[in-house]
Amino acid sequence: METLLAVNQARAGSCNGDRDYIELARQVRLTGLLERRGSRYAVRIGVNACLLIGGWLALAWVGSSGYVLLVAAFLGIMGAQTGFIGHDAGHRQISARPMVNHLVGLLHADLAIGMSYGYWVDKHNAHHAHPNDVGRDPDVAPGPIAWTNDQAMGSRGAFRWFARHQGFLFFPVTLLEGFNMHVFSMRKLRSRVVRFRRTETVLLLVHFAGYLTAVFLILSPLRAVEFIAVQQGLFGLYLGCAFAPNHKGMPMPAAGAEPEGFVSRQILTARNIIGGRLVSIAFGGLNHQIEHHLFPTMPMRSLRRVQPLIRKFCADNGYTYAETTPLASYRMVVKHLHTVGSPLRSAL
Repeated sequence: METLLAVNQARAGSCNGDRDYIELARQVRLTGLLERRGSRYAVRIGVNACLLIGGWLALAWVGSSGYVLLVAAFLGIMGAQTGFIGHDAGHRQISARPMVNHLVGLLHADLAIGMSYGYWVDKHNAHHAHPNDVGRDPDVAPGPIAWTNDQAMGSRGAFRWFARHQGFLFFPVTLLEGFNMHVFSMRKLRSRVVRFRRTETVLLLVHFAGYLTAVFLILSPLRAVEFIAVQQGLFGLYLGCAFAPNHKGMPMPAAGAEPEGFVSRQILTARNIIGGRLVSIAFGGLNHQIEHHLFPTMPMRSLRRVQPLIRKFCADNGYTYAETTPLASYRMVVKHLHTVGSPLRSAL
């Protein structure tokens, strides 16, 4: 991912908050919190790799017994944790050398979990540039989920029925997110818009060939299907539970509206999740979403330490620093989606 900090500093000046952001960025840089933590990431990557490999060895050990579904659940969790490392690589948080980040991203996204790293980076760049901006942020683009009343009213067929009940169906449908991610990755590679298309195609083919061969070679056909359903389902659910609380249910600029300043866009559309170190581990550090959006290249381990500066910055500039517990954030997401679908229910 391009270093957004420099871009954002160039944009700053459209409002007082943006001008003050330049001073904030200077203070943050002096603290050293923007410096990469290569050794810490090496440990994290090593531990993650050992756990991932251990999970696949456990699959070979337990075979087709009922315990294999516990292994599937564990590998679903580890798939999401592996994706978090790919996310950090996409933000160039791991190394000052772009190719190191790119290599880490390819190995963790394409090879390890079967997702196109290039496709995801392009999509995530657009999200960071215009978070929650209808028409600009691909994470709130029209689709099975309607994020606005206009999207809900414009839905047709099965999507219209889904939008009507989406508040209750959102988290169950995230069980399909892992499968959806694989399909979109292959489509993007076929469309030739991904930069390192051939490399990613080879890595994805190696992933799927190795994954399916291991599962169907070790397990009976029925148990293999069960394993894939559990592993991919929990993988998608975990990702949905980790990413949805960060922006869903927060303010959304109307399509075509004049863009706000950088600082307003990043702070007012984001929500932090509180809960200590265990929550940070579970969310891959993305529970510090406000800090992450203001300083996307900052290593995840530094986000907690920069919080006091960001809190003071928000207080001094009149910005609401939104934070809540995981369960409260999920209720907000469900409530927002239920409200979006209300015109369809009232039209019955």
